[in-house]
Amino acid sequence: MQTRLDTAWQAIHEPTAGVSRRTQLVAYAVPLTVLPSSIWRLPAAFDDGVGLGERAYIVALSVVSELLALTAIGLVARWGEVFPRWVPILRGRRVPIKAAVVPAAAGATILTLFFTVLHVVSAIRATKIGGDALPDSAPSQVGGWETASFYVCYLPLTLWGPLLAVLTAAYWKRRRTVTADRSEATAGPIM
Repeated sequence: MQTRLDTAWQAIHEPTAGVSRRTQLVAYAVPLTVLPSSIWRLPAAFDDGVGLGERAYIVALSVVSELLALTAIGLVARWGEVFPRWVPILRGRRVPIKAAVVPAAAGATILTLFFTVLHVVSAIRATKIGGDALPDSAPSQVGGWETASFYVCYLPLTLWGPLLAVLTAAYWKRRRTVTADRSEATAGPIM
């Protein structure tokens, strides 16, 4: 017997027509690129001397990052093309192409600049993103297993923006093609 959770899981992950298996795998990889860094930072929230506000910020940052990464699945799933029934007023209507592509493209650009370009440059230069020198207590400067675990957990984050850009381009191309095909079908033959 299928539970409500199983049904919801299948609905969330149900690919839309025209999505290749490779594109689906890229979409499912996006949340996995964010997960290691989200998990890595959680113990810091429970260190001694960390205040309640900072603790809440660290946990919220991990949760929100993962939720944002999960939205990449919408670029290959049915709910990314047709609003789900639980969305008031919009349920069952088609998602406008620009409503998905503009925020996804902006996110891909920002994530690529921030995590792929700035983080790599700052890691090479051993500076903070703003250019200030890193303190000796920074995870990337401590050395040993702490530095290794930091890089193992944060290196996948460099893929978040580029993978989202690939998904955004595939979504735009697929939706634009479907829209053009639908327009041609309703226009009728040209005489």
